[in-house]
Amino acid sequence: MSETPATPATNGPVTASADTDAEVLLRVEGALGRVTLNRPRAINALNHAMVRDMDAALTAWERDDAVFAVLIDGAGERGLCAGGDIRSIHASAREAGREAAAFWRDEYLLNAHIARFAKPYIALMDGVVMGGGVGVSAHGDVRVVTERSTVGMPEATIGFVPDVGGTYLLSRAPGETGTHLALTAAPVGPGDAVYTGLADHYVPSERLVDLTDALTKASSSADVSDAVGRFAETAPAGDLAGARHWIDACYSADTAEEIVERLRSHGDRDAARAADVIEGKSPTSVKVILAALRRARRLPTLEAVLEQEYRVSCATLSSPDLVEGIRAQVIDKDRSPKWVPDRLSAVSDTHVARFFEPAPDGPLGLVDERSRA
Repeated sequence: MSETPATPATNGPVTASADTDAEVLLRVEGALGRVTLNRPRAINALNHAMVRDMDAALTAWERDDAVFAVLIDGAGERGLCAGGDIRSIHASAREAGREAAAFWRDEYLLNAHIARFAKPYIALMDGVVMGGGVGVSAHGDVRVVTERSTVGMPEATIGFVPDVGGTYLLSRAPGETGTHLALTAAPVGPGDAVYTGLADHYVPSERLVDLTDALTKASSSADVSDAVGRFAETAPAGDLAGARHWIDACYSADTAEEIVERLRSHGDRDAARAADVIEGKSPTSVKVILAALRRARRLPTLEAVLEQEYRVSCATLSSPDLVEGIRAQVIDKDRSPKWVPDRLSAVSDTHVARFFEPAPDGPLGLVDERSRA
């Protein structure tokens, strides 16, 4: 084990000492660069400093011939990452929103960096993997879930929209399963994570230590594949494949109102429950999410989708539903948000279109903006 050559933005080089207070632990074991998100009390929720530290480490390891691959995991027993630090986003949204926009800019650039990382990037998606946790894992090369994995994009519940490349991933899930997950904010277990393309392999949690040890000895892509193959098993069956008969039929509708109507009239009890769930979400978020997913399907690359997501995310900072949703779910925890508008029919196409206008501080610079949908 050696100290990483990376120079994190806030913490300085970090060794793997067990008592470190660093929020991201960075070290090299064998030829494996190790990233451990280290805020276990917050289920390793990401803040801006953590995003910058990760990006700095990846940049350094790309240039280091002694590092063959990178592995990311989370400290503690609860999960890889519960998402972004939404309390900070709430505080920023109540002001001018500059801090939240700056965080998202660097976070989405990190997501793009992970996707195009020149070396194998392996994510152990054990436990809770939500929102920003999906962004630092599901764009990697080798994505491992366990029996404890709960993977999802819960943004509609807080008046936000799936980001960190979430609309790219969900728009490319089988049939309309991604639309269902995005509009209901429903998490999935390991079987459905693999089925929808959010993960690749299922490894029982008790075998993760041995898998990690094998990966420290890898020096080729074949070694990585062999290590994963030795410990992976068939994922337990999920629910989505068997629900495609109503998911595809209902969510293929052109409007959110029609989706809800189809769900209610289909006759399947799970479809009716999904309608109830959607009607409890922010009506603005539901309509913007549907538009974002449909546009993302037409965009050719993750980078182009991240540009779109940045525009949409910045627009939510001036929407009352983001502040209200976080208040209801996280701050006061009364679970009784007062959405404005409070029904789907009151959200106009003109209002939805405003979320796709250019961000105040300009694009991320990942693609030519002429590729916009």
